[in-house]
Amino acid sequence: MVKSLILDKEPLFLETLKTVDPQKEAIVDLSNDTPIILNYGQLEELANRTAQGLLDKGIKPGDFVAYILPNSWEFVVTTLAVWKIGATSCPILPALRDHEVSFILNKSKSKILIVPEEYRNFKYKPMVDRMAPSLQYLESTVVVTTRDPHDKENRLGGLAKEEPNLEALKELHPTTYTNAQLLFTSGTTGEPKGVIHTHGALSFAVHAHTRTLRLTSEDNIWVPSPLAHQTGLLYGMIVALSLGAKQILQAVWNVDTARTAIEGYGATFVQAAMPFLADISRDAHPPKGLRIFVATGAAVPRQLAHDATEALECRVIGGWGSTESCLIAVGSPYSDDDREWGSDGRVIEGLEMKVTDEAGNELPRGEEGMYRVKSPALFKTYLDHHEWYEEAIDDQGFFITGDLATMDEDGYLNLTGRIKDIVNRGGEKIPVVELENILYGHENIKDIAIVGMPDPRLGERICAFVTLKEKSDFTLQDITSFLEAKGVAKIYWPEHLEFIDEQPRTASGKIQKYVLRNMIAEKVAAKA
Repeated sequence: MVKSLILDKEPLFLETLKTVDPQKEAIVDLSNDTPIILNYGQLEELANRTAQGLLDKGIKPGDFVAYILPNSWEFVVTTLAVWKIGATSCPILPALRDHEVSFILNKSKSKILIVPEEYRNFKYKPMVDRMAPSLQYLESTVVVTTRDPHDKENRLGGLAKEEPNLEALKELHPTTYTNAQLLFTSGTTGEPKGVIHTHGALSFAVHAHTRTLRLTSEDNIWVPSPLAHQTGLLYGMIVALSLGAKQILQAVWNVDTARTAIEGYGATFVQAAMPFLADISRDAHPPKGLRIFVATGAAVPRQLAHDATEALECRVIGGWGSTESCLIAVGSPYSDDDREWGSDGRVIEGLEMKVTDEAGNELPRGEEGMYRVKSPALFKTYLDHHEWYEEAIDDQGFFITGDLATMDEDGYLNLTGRIKDIVNRGGEKIPVVELENILYGHENIKDIAIVGMPDPRLGERICAFVTLKEKSDFTLQDITSFLEAKGVAKIYWPEHLEFIDEQPRTASGKIQKYVLRNMIAEKVAAKA
């Protein structure tokens, strides 16, 4: 009841669209050879037309709508259109392939899938055709063949062709408690978890964020993080929409495009993972103009944060959040305390966090323990697995993050490790258990354990410790070729192979992954 009362006080971020000057720039899309620029009036018209197109395809309020689109005007328009009819957005990373995409489509029961004709030399329709026999619910695939937002017949695969029935759309407008978002995140169960958020939860999260950082409609929001991730979607696209600000979309990562976003189009704010910060700050000519860089998604080396602050001439601050909780802690760009960038921040006003023992008892400041958080912006449930939700929320309403942390006397957070068995590759959570289960199917793998390997740019890379059934000329390519044949996305492939005669195990037979992590960390350090 308390959470409901709090959420009811926050305006929905969609309401902002009704008040913004239609002539104000809304989107600068840098994914084309020539930037595509839309103002708020054009964005609203395209979203309404696409909403009508979805209705004409038989999509109803409450349906999950799946789409595989890069950071682009098409992504923003599609998401707004889905929300305008009371449906739930289910964006999928463009890097995912048959194995992951078919799982998401079947799990979400999406009746429609929207894909580009081609992106980064990969054609999506043939993949859908390959998956077709295993797709239980998909009824139509919309293929985007033109990038021109002014091509009325063909834009967004023809979805934005017809004039909308605005009165009918008004009747479908979402409420605080309407499901807004379904994002899949890797866990330790071997099955990706479908995290569901409502419009009210996301609105609370974004308003708390923008108030804390004092962002305004005059800020220009740069979005290099994938829009199919919470960082890009909530703290890029939705931040911009909630403020009525301009968002600058970058689909393919390179420093030259980043420079265009910052110095050419005036980006002032970005929230992104460590590799983005490392690359632009270590460039021979670091781009200038950013006001705030919130570094999240993976642990940021404190020296990098310090050096980047000087190189970029902006405030670099730390932060912690998750798909389930949204952002909980963040540093302040308005304080000169080194802990603003030398830690993972302090709790955002209106939210709670604590460090506890296994029983949930809060520990004294400075002691390491289990990191738990509480927020009105916590997720609603895990799709089809509410029991997982109940396991993840303690009897006081705190989300058990699975991370280890300490807090100092002033409330600054420092993440120290993980309880969960995952690899965090530059903010991308790798589904370790699922990968291991697949690789156990390789004819020459007797035993396998996947752990994180320290990396100065990404935080961690994916290392596979393999025990072979018999000696052979087994190589890393044998692993990657096997995963490719299984339709596993390249971003999940191991990047380093270590052979081991016997995996270290506990008395109960569980592999001691901390031993393996220490082994590869020492090896990396010795080569440095």
